[in-house]
Amino acid sequence: MNISTATVCRQCEDAPCANVCPNGAISRDKGFVHVMQERCIGCKTCVVACPYGAMEVVVRPVIRNSGAGLNVRADKAEANKCDLCNHREDGPACMAACPTHALICVDRNKLEQLSAEKRRRTALMF
Repeated sequence: MNISTATVCRQCEDAPCANVCPNGAISRDKGFVHVMQERCIGCKTCVVACPYGAMEVVVRPVIRNSGAGLNVRADKAEANKCDLCNHREDGPACMAACPTHALICVDRNKLEQLSAEKRRRTALMF
């Protein structure tokens, strides 16, 4: 049996990844933890600091100016993590792609309310 699960960023209030980033490439804005790729140096301190294993470093090709009028292809390491597809109007792509519709985005303020409702429904079953 093959089982796969997503390791998603928990969007921590006091994000360890952001706290250790030497370039300030990771910040929290509007409830989301963002990676500013242009500032990331690929040092992996965020990967080590994340208690959930949600950070990874990916390598992508870039074109750099060599200074002699030549453009050179090089590789750049960058931090990568789930940002809840904050650029998408329809929310995270994983929610749309989930074949069983088991994924939902929950507002932190409504989480306790949903949890209490689930406990109440479970209690009524027995």
